[in-house]
Amino acid sequence: MQLSPTMQKYILHWGEMGTRWGVNRTVAQIHALLFLSNTPLNAEDIVETLGVARSNVSNSIKELQSWGLVKVSHVMGDRRDHFVALQDVWEIFRVIVEERKRREIDPTLTVLRECSIEAESDAALDDATRKRMNDVLGFMEMLGASYDDYKHIPPATMLKLLKMGGKIARFLGPDDKEE
Repeated sequence: MQLSPTMQKYILHWGEMGTRWGVNRTVAQIHALLFLSNTPLNAEDIVETLGVARSNVSNSIKELQSWGLVKVSHVMGDRRDHFVALQDVWEIFRVIVEERKRREIDPTLTVLRECSIEAESDAALDDATRKRMNDVLGFMEMLGASYDDYKHIPPATMLKLLKMGGKIARFLGPDDKEE
């Protein structure tokens, strides 16, 4: 597959952003390549296009499949597996957020809840420390609950909410009080 200069720039940048988000650069670049491709690509196509090792492509594809961002596709007359990426931006966003919640937020909540319970009987903790721990737990639980509320909102409605941005905050008015 021949990449245009713009596609190269996009793929390279997606790899850079991936590293900032804690994703392996090659995994992010392969995702970008498959997202931009108009046809399913096999592993050899990816190796040749990106100039990365075959083993790196295999491992990266497995990672993308585990996230649900890439699926196997079959091409008539070719026994090799070909791969396609999700194409709907909203679905990609939903899958990534869901996976990050499952892999990062949920285990963190479990530990924070355990710490909160243990903190009640930990004589070495003072009240201020215990309160800060519970504040973090409350905040993380609120984030998780908010995600659960938002994940079923149709993309068109979510787009309207995002476009409203700060207008919602201004509508609600200033509130310096804690709830």
